[in-house]
Amino acid sequence: MTTTRDNHLQGRVSVITGASSGIGAASARALAAEGAHVVLAARNAEKLNELVNSIRDAGGTATARITDVTRPDDVEGLIEFASQEFGPVDHLVNNAGLMLFSQWADRAVDDWNKMIDTNIRGYLNAISAVLPTMIARQSGHILNMSSVAGIRVGGASGVYSATKFFIRGITDSLRQEVGTEHGIQVSMISPGVIDTGWADKVTNDEGKQIAQNLNEGAIHPDRVAEAVVFALNQPADLTVNDIVVHPTRQKW
Repeated sequence: MTTTRDNHLQGRVSVITGASSGIGAASARALAAEGAHVVLAARNAEKLNELVNSIRDAGGTATARITDVTRPDDVEGLIEFASQEFGPVDHLVNNAGLMLFSQWADRAVDDWNKMIDTNIRGYLNAISAVLPTMIARQSGHILNMSSVAGIRVGGASGVYSATKFFIRGITDSLRQEVGTEHGIQVSMISPGVIDTGWADKVTNDEGKQIAQNLNEGAIHPDRVAEAVVFALNQPADLTVNDIVVHPTRQKW
């Protein structure tokens, strides 16, 4: 016996940060394939345009805006742009992030600050930008991309893990407040090691080696995109709070 699931994504307006590559790009393709109107945000204009064109060529609906999530005005402009293009934002996929490994003794303060600015302030800026309209409409869905590093701290990932523990904290607080009081669905996905090219961005020599070793068993971003579709494709009276997706052979 087969069952056909309802599609709660058709015609919905989905804003995705960090959408030019990796999990963000895979999620954009997957949501567009389900009929969502996707609005892609990132800093790389060339990659954004390529992704928009590929989604449109596949029959989907997409547009993009160059956005630096660390700048509140930029993110406010993104949400205004999405509303002008397609209507009020139904989904925020908070995905833009940096994972830069280093040992504490290296005192990689610049890397620490980059992660704090993107992984913490970037998420808060996006949440602040979508909340007024979602509260006014008494509907909407905020999905925060966290990490298994927000469950357990691994080697050379102290500050990165701390940013992901922060995301876990704000997600549960949002669920308890805007979820119960205003009907806004709040979800979190915690991926394990995903092959997004993140290890190549680590500049610290020792941290890069740890990252590359960890990345050997990584799985494809499409696996996480499937979880994004599942979490967002739910009726308004149901919220999927927390999904962990990681390689079978990853120990943590």
